[in-house]
Amino acid sequence: MLLNNDVAKKLKEDFPIFKNQKNLVYLDNGATTQKPNQVIKTISGFYEKYNANVARGFYKQAEQATEQYQNARKVVARFLNAMPEEIIFTHNATDSINSIAYAIESAIPEGRDEIVITEMEHHSNLIPWQQLAQRKDMKLKFIKVRDDFTLDLEDAMKKISKKTAIVSLTHVSNSLGTINPVSEIVKIAKSRGALTLVDATQSVPHMKVDVKEIGADFLVFSGHKMLAPTGVGVIYGKKEILARIPPFNFGGGMIKSVSMDSSEWAEIPEKFEAGTPNVASVVALAEAISYIDKIGVDNIHRWESELMKYLIESLKKVGDIIFYNAGLKNSSGILSFNIEGIHAHDIASILDSYGIAVRAGHHCNMPLMKRFEIPGTVRASFYFYNTYEDIDKLVEAVKKTKEKFGK
Repeated sequence: MLLNNDVAKKLKEDFPIFKNQKNLVYLDNGATTQKPNQVIKTISGFYEKYNANVARGFYKQAEQATEQYQNARKVVARFLNAMPEEIIFTHNATDSINSIAYAIESAIPEGRDEIVITEMEHHSNLIPWQQLAQRKDMKLKFIKVRDDFTLDLEDAMKKISKKTAIVSLTHVSNSLGTINPVSEIVKIAKSRGALTLVDATQSVPHMKVDVKEIGADFLVFSGHKMLAPTGVGVIYGKKEILARIPPFNFGGGMIKSVSMDSSEWAEIPEKFEAGTPNVASVVALAEAISYIDKIGVDNIHRWESELMKYLIESLKKVGDIIFYNAGLKNSSGILSFNIEGIHAHDIASILDSYGIAVRAGHHCNMPLMKRFEIPGTVRASFYFYNTYEDIDKLVEAVKKTKEKFGK
C-alpha cells in the first residue's frame, strides 16, 4: 500500500474518534495514537468470546485465551525480528525501563560504577537510572546533544568506558524527532563491555526496528503509541541476558515450584510475568501490529516525512516561527516550534479552540529544555492517518493565534 493523501483520508475512516469528533485535527501522536475499529473490536471480542485467565485453566475457554496471548507474543517477536521467548509484556515502556533498572542490579560486574544516557532522554529513561545510581552509589553520565539537536558521537566515545555498566538511550527523541544512530552507539558500548538498552517508544510505530541489527541487550516500547490500548508495553531482552537476571515481580504464574522457604522460577519469558496480565490489551496489540504491517512501516515513515516537509514550508510562510528541529536531515514525524514572543502553552490553548490537538511544554524533557534555555515548545507529531488538510488547518490556526496576540 503506497501511502498518499487520498489513502490517508481513507484510513482515517477506520478510526471512530474522527467520526465522533468531526472537527478534530489530531497532531499529538507522540503522546498516544488513536485506535482503529479493528483494534477496538478485538478488545470487545476478547471479552465477549474468550475472557479467561491465561496459563491457569484446563478448560477450553482458558486454553483459547492462552493461545491468543501466546500468539500475540509471536506477532510482536516477528515484528521486531526476535524470538518469542525474548518478548515480555509489561504495562508500558516506563514500566519496562523501571523493571529492567531493578532486575539488572545483580548483573552489573564488579568495578563498573557508571551509567551513561543522553541529554535528550524522556524522564522515563532518566529517573529510573538516577534512582539506580543512588541505590548503588554509581555515577550518571550524559552524552551531549549538539546545537543541531543531534548526539555528539565523539562525546559518546569519551563517556562510554570500561567503567560503564549500562548505556541507555532513546532511538527517536520524543521532543525533537532526532533519529539517533543507536546501532553505532550500542557497538561502542559493547566494545567496552557495557549492557545496553534502547527506548524505541517513538520509533517502533513509525519505522522498521530490527533488534538483531540494533544489537542492544534490551529494547522497550509502549502499545498505546502504535494503535493498541493503554496498559500494554513490551520488553525485548536477549535470551542469554534474560536467563541470567532475576525476575523483578513475584507471585503467581512466574514460578516452577514453591516451598515454605524458597521458590524456583519458571523459564523465560514467564518468569518475568507475575500475576494476571492485561490479556485483552496484549491481544489487541497483536491486531494493531497486523494493521500496521498491512500499511508498512517504511510507508508510514515516508508519509510522515512528507507531512513534516509540507508543514515546515507552510509555517515558514507564516513568519515569526522559531523552529527547533526543522533542519534535521534524519528525523521522525515530530516538529517542535514556537511563535516569537508567545508562550507554548498559550499557543496550544488557542489552537485547541480551533480543534487542533498538539502538545506544549517540556515534553518530559526538562534537562534538554534547560540545555537549550527553552521554557517549552509546541509539538506537532504525525501518524499515517494525518493529511495535508490537517496541516493546512494547523497553519491557519497558527496565523489566527498570531493575530490574537497582535503579531
